[in-house]
Amino acid sequence: MEVVSCSHSCSALHQTPRSAWSWGSGLGLGHAKPPRPRRSVILCVGTTSGTSNPGDSSKVHSTQGFYVSDMDATLQGIPSRKVGEVEKVMIQSLPEGPDSSPISTGLWEWKPKLTVYYERSGTENSKAPAVLFLPGFGVGTFHFEKQLKDLGRDHKVWTLDFLGQGMSLPCEDPAPSSIAGGQSEEAFWGFGQDSQPWAEELVYSVDLWQNQVQHFIEEFITHFQVIREPVYIVGNSLGGFVAMYLAASSPHLVKGVTLLNATPFWGFFPNPATSPQLSKLFPWSGTFPLPSFVRKLTEAVWQKISDPRSIHDILKQVYADHSTNVDKVFSRIVEITQHPAAAASFASIMFAPRGQISFQEAVSRCQSQGVPISLMYGREDPWVRPIWGIKVKQQVPEAPYYEISPAGHCPHDEVPEVINYLLRGWLKNLESEGSIDLPFLEEPSYAEHGVSKELEFVREGSRKSVSVRLYGSKISLWSQLSSFFNTRVSNSRVVSR
Repeated sequence: MEVVSCSHSCSALHQTPRSAWSWGSGLGLGHAKPPRPRRSVILCVGTTSGTSNPGDSSKVHSTQGFYVSDMDATLQGIPSRKVGEVEKVMIQSLPEGPDSSPISTGLWEWKPKLTVYYERSGTENSKAPAVLFLPGFGVGTFHFEKQLKDLGRDHKVWTLDFLGQGMSLPCEDPAPSSIAGGQSEEAFWGFGQDSQPWAEELVYSVDLWQNQVQHFIEEFITHFQVIREPVYIVGNSLGGFVAMYLAASSPHLVKGVTLLNATPFWGFFPNPATSPQLSKLFPWSGTFPLPSFVRKLTEAVWQKISDPRSIHDILKQVYADHSTNVDKVFSRIVEITQHPAAAASFASIMFAPRGQISFQEAVSRCQSQGVPISLMYGREDPWVRPIWGIKVKQQVPEAPYYEISPAGHCPHDEVPEVINYLLRGWLKNLESEGSIDLPFLEEPSYAEHGVSKELEFVREGSRKSVSVRLYGSKISLWSQLSSFFNTRVSNSRVVSR
């Protein structure tokens, strides 16, 4: 592991043997650049190579195929094929063994006592674009392992843990019971009476994470580039919100944003910068130490949500294909919850104020500033339903919107073959300034009305089929209602398998 500007070392997690938490084989449980001319529709796809990673324990017990009906296609204006027929496209699998790009890990000390854990791959690809992946809430860099190993073969790929999450939790107690006593031995850090000097202004908010990512790009990623250029950002869930926030605030650092089931809102309390009077009505805004009433509430809530059974149930909700193996994701989340700072960090996150701009405003700013956007959403997501992706598509008609099924809240981990395939193509399209188009667009009418295809690949020796629907620039009210109700039916069908 490489350590950058870090004068101290720390054990970021209290490790638990991952095998102890196995649930079986499945879920059955820079500088500003002038904007480049863009076509009215920026859509594309590239190719990948290799096979599935033998190091992953993901198993597919059966081949599952979900189809878009002719009625769906007709209502959307998609050029019809024979009854029940959807064009099939074979894509390549994830690389395995020596064909995978190696992953390096490191610590970057952004500020005193605030150390960021990151992973990178493919940084020797000096002429390739840089891509930064931002994780969702409660997970971390480990959730993008399949992207680093695959996309790192022909791109510079990065991912990091947000402060207060993953392996970017603090190495010292921000508010120990007795500061003079040195390192706190309490079960929960942050529950003392006074905060450490370095933690006096610390709040794990979306503003902090946006600022963290901005400096990570400015001060760190650019050091690995021969030509210092903006980066592409890909964000899942909370990571999608932060990606849009950063792109809207610092468009000169961002070449494009891909949203993977991005949460369209974050935070419950008013921001003191935008609502100074209203924010005064709330006695606490996520700072350290935690007030006594928050400590009691946090202890009760944390005992429930950190229970491995609760974590298992949540994963069962958000992964649509229950044959997907999530043992590694499960064990890493459990490890994170055992860190003594995890409970207080969770409380700070929950009580932190909203960002200074909303998700919708961030989308509007990106559109007006010419930041390209693409959307790749799992159709069976029970939390961020596809209608939220459709809303962004309506706001930014030129943004490609892919609806993937079966896939839930984390399509990059559930169907990484599809996400990597689509990402490569979108990046090729932008890097070629539109000269490379999406294979889905072999018919001009598809750009307006969209098209559905079935992507097939081999994983662990079994053939798997995934439906991908590319929405056109025209999305009617019926499209929104159809997507909403079909998602509910699909969720019922997947969970009942």
